Amino acid sequence: MVPNCKDGVSVDQRVREAGLRPTRQRVALADLLFAKGDRHLSAEELHEEALAAGVPVSLATVYNALHQFTEAGLLRILAVEGSKTYFDTNTSDHHHFFIEGENKIFDIASGPVEVRNLPEPPEGMEICNVDIVVRLRPKRNV
Repeated sequence: MVPNCKDGVSVDQRVREAGLRPTRQRVALADLLFAKGDRHLSAEELHEEALAAGVPVSLATVYNALHQFTEAGLLRILAVEGSKTYFDTNTSDHHHFFIEGENKIFDIASGPVEVRNLPEPPEGMEICNVDIVVRLRPKRNV
């Protein structure tokens, strides 16, 4: 049985429609990514989930698949903490909160976030997206 994504399309079909060959490992990783709705995962977190689910896959294969999914438009990449990268299954335009020290990231509910006075892009280029990450920490007692 081939698992379904939240929109009722099989994971196999979703991978195929993105222009990728639905290998066993890609389909297994896509199922882990998309079966639980919108989420933010690092490659290491997905690798741990895959191993726990009995999917024999290397961390390098997970990285490769995540980057292939991103290039195919299935994921959105979020660089938050230096070398720490998250992959977002929600590819719509939206912004994020990041809790420092906990490495947790979650969506900002759509609302009054406004970006103004963007610079003019270089010739031949256009702005395709603006990512806002609002960093949070517990309030300090004063």
